Amino acid sequence: MPAKVRSSQATVEHRRQAVLRHVVAHEEIRIDDLAAHFGVSLMTMHRDLDDLDARHLLRKERGRAVAFPALTRETATRFREAENLTAKEAICAAAARWIRPGDTLVMDDSTTLYPLAGLLAGAEQLSVVTNSVGIAQRVGRAAGVEITLLGGGYRSEFNSCTGPEVTRALSRIRADLALMSATAVLEGRLFHPLRAYADVKEAMIACSGRSLLLADHAKFGKTATYAFGDIGSYAAVIVDTGTPEHEIDAIRGHGVRVETVATAGQ
Repeated sequence: MPAKVRSSQATVEHRRQAVLRHVVAHEEIRIDDLAAHFGVSLMTMHRDLDDLDARHLLRKERGRAVAFPALTRETATRFREAENLTAKEAICAAAARWIRPGDTLVMDDSTTLYPLAGLLAGAEQLSVVTNSVGIAQRVGRAAGVEITLLGGGYRSEFNSCTGPEVTRALSRIRADLALMSATAVLEGRLFHPLRAYADVKEAMIACSGRSLLLADHAKFGKTATYAFGDIGSYAAVIVDTGTPEHEIDAIRGHGVRVETVATAGQ
């Protein structure tokens, strides 16, 4: 009988992301039902849920998994990075056209911005200020870009820093352009489940001459615990064509320009 092949870490992470989304969709669900749905053993499902619980992405209780209410937690970076990647790439390509030689950019820790890093290669005399280790690593591969990584309280699940050290540092910076995203957008209001990250985003807007919001369609029609900023503070919002039209109208109602980009299949 051939030896059983263990799942690769990538396969395990992909399944755990699917488990998390399934739990969120159902709010709470029995663990044995989850195991049956995903075709894995009860022991494997317990391991998956233990991992998700340890990352504060859901609660594992006796015999069941329970979602945090209404996006009270942000999904870990490693789960978000590959989500809606085609849309993120198209949105970042549009955002790159706003960047001018010699600009100082501030970039938040949103995985939506990850594809932008590769587009900065060959840019002239750019400076990038970020609280994201992931952004710094990716932008660091682009020759000619100076990087300032803002240190503070490090959150390993998001691979980034927050706290008063970050916001104080931003208060001493004058940037040309802020590039950021949001966990949730509803009728022109922006939300994040963690107060510390909302504070960083507000500080980035305050220190920048212009701000762009990059958000794919999956961000819209949702809320989280903390509102941040004012949609009217953004020069433009860049979205993909899957974004609900009433959400686009709401942003335009605040006098903000909306750029819509097409992606494959839309």
